[in-house]
Amino acid sequence: MKGVILAGGLGSRLRPLTKVTNKHLLPVYDRPMIYYPIETLCRAGIRDIMIVTGGSSAGDFLRLLGNGADFGLKDIAYTYQDGEGGIADALKLCEHFAEGGRILVVLGDNLVQDDISPYVRKFKNQKSGARLLLKEVSDPQRFGVAELDGNRIVRIEEKPEYPKSSYAVTGIYMYDRRVFDFIRDLTPSARGELEITDVNNRYIANGDMHFDVLQGWWTDAGQFESLYNAAALIAHERGVQARG
Repeated sequence: MKGVILAGGLGSRLRPLTKVTNKHLLPVYDRPMIYYPIETLCRAGIRDIMIVTGGSSAGDFLRLLGNGADFGLKDIAYTYQDGEGGIADALKLCEHFAEGGRILVVLGDNLVQDDISPYVRKFKNQKSGARLLLKEVSDPQRFGVAELDGNRIVRIEEKPEYPKSSYAVTGIYMYDRRVFDFIRDLTPSARGELEITDVNNRYIANGDMHFDVLQGWWTDAGQFESLYNAAALIAHERGVQARG
């Protein structure tokens, strides 16, 4: 199974920091943000990785990461997304890379405490379909929210005003080859993007969506508060004590 990290976009919620660099190159405690999703994939045994980037700082990823030797990789594949067409728009650029196989997708601004290997093994044992990782949060309005019926996801609603649960869909997605067929059928949303929530709802409608709930912490780092929180979580994880 191959891994994809989506690290494009313009990072407008983090301006002015992102006026001079891609948000995924910003520091989270002592490492660039992009290091964390790479480490998540590597811990899960994924060695074949593509990074989707964009903007004027795309070349900086190659300068920073090279072929991935710092992570024990033989190489890293790269592709370029023009503008901000949404998560699904970025993912469709990876169809040739997937080569008809299953993929594990991680958003480049997502940090997770869990080793996701057990969830990946469950996905590999599925006959088909998709698998999402959920996390219970106090502010589900910021995310795609899963409406649950026992051990089944009924529907996912994007940034709902009145969430039907407190379980957010994290930026870790596992898909079979049909994901690219579903993306081709999408039409842009009201905000002009191809929405990954629409892809996930297609799998749900086909009765082929599965999920797990993360046990450890999870955060995105796409706005100032969550970027700060991500650094604090990493510092705490490493036992760093704040000094007055």
